Amino acid sequence: MDQEENIVISASRRTDIPAFYMDWFMAQVKRGYFEVFNPFNHKVSTVRTAPGFVHSFVFWSKNFGPFIKGNYAKKLEKMGYHLAFNFTINSAVPILEPNVPSLKDRFGQLRYLCEHFMPESIQWRFDPICFYRIDRGRLQDNLQHFELIADMAAMCGVKRCITSFMDHYPKIQKRISRLSDFSFHDPPLERKLEIILDMEDKLTRRGISLYTCCEKEILDRLPPQSRVRRSSCITSDLLIKLYGGKVSLETDHGQRVKKGCGCKVSKDIGSYRFHPCFHNCLFCYANPALAQERYKPKGF
Repeated sequence: MDQEENIVISASRRTDIPAFYMDWFMAQVKRGYFEVFNPFNHKVSTVRTAPGFVHSFVFWSKNFGPFIKGNYAKKLEKMGYHLAFNFTINSAVPILEPNVPSLKDRFGQLRYLCEHFMPESIQWRFDPICFYRIDRGRLQDNLQHFELIADMAAMCGVKRCITSFMDHYPKIQKRISRLSDFSFHDPPLERKLEIILDMEDKLTRRGISLYTCCEKEILDRLPPQSRVRRSSCITSDLLIKLYGGKVSLETDHGQRVKKGCGCKVSKDIGSYRFHPCFHNCLFCYANPALAQERYKPKGF
C-alpha cells in the first residue's frame, strides 16, 4: 500500500464531534468521504474515508458519553478502522466549562475507554490552564483537581498528559467583555515554569509523562533535568507502534509549529462554521453554540 493512501483523520480540533456530531460523522463515513471547509481560505476539499485509505481516526472530546452510549467505537472497528483518543479532563470549574459532565461521569468514561482499548491509545489533555478573577477577588486557577484526575488516569493506565496555558485570543476577550466582574489573567513566564515543573513532579510519581502543547517559550526555559517534551496530539509514530501500517511522520506545518506544536500530518474534518460546540467553555477558541449576547456561564 502506498504511504500516501494511509492518512490519519482528526475528529476534531475544531469542535467536539464525539459529544455532539457522531450521527453526522458516521453518515459521512458510510458515504465514503468528508467535505471539509477550510477556515482560512474557505476552500472545500474532499477527504476519503475508505478503510484502505484511512489508517486511524483520532477523536478529541471533553465528553465521550454519547460516543460510548452509541457504541460507535465497535461499529468503526468492525468497518476496519483504528481508533485513538484525546480526552480533555480539566478540573470541575463551572464558570469556565459550564456544560461538560461531572468529573465522576468523565472518570467513568475514561475507565470505559481504557478497559475497551489499549490505554496507550488514550492521551489525557489537561488543557488549558486558566487564571482568572471574579468580582475583583483573589487570582484563581483551574488546577485544584489536577492530582485527583492524575490519580484516576494513572489507575486506568494512561501514560501521557498534555497541557498548555490559555491563549488570550481577541474573540475570548470580546466574549468575556459581556460579563460583569470577570477577567482572565496571563501569569508571568516564571510562574508558568513553576507550574509545569510541579505538574511534572506529580505526574512522574504516578508514571505519567508530561507534554506541552504549543509552549515553545516554556520548553526553552526548562532546566536540563526536566523530561517535559513538546506534545504531538496527533502521534503518528505511536499509531504505527500500536497498529502497524504506514503513516506519514512528517510534521504538520498547518499547525503552530513555531509555537511548539509537534503534531504529525492529519486531515481534520471538523468545522468551526458548521459544528458549533455546545460545551460553551468560556476560554473556547472555536465556535461556542450560544450567541455571545446570550452567553452566560454557570456561576454568574
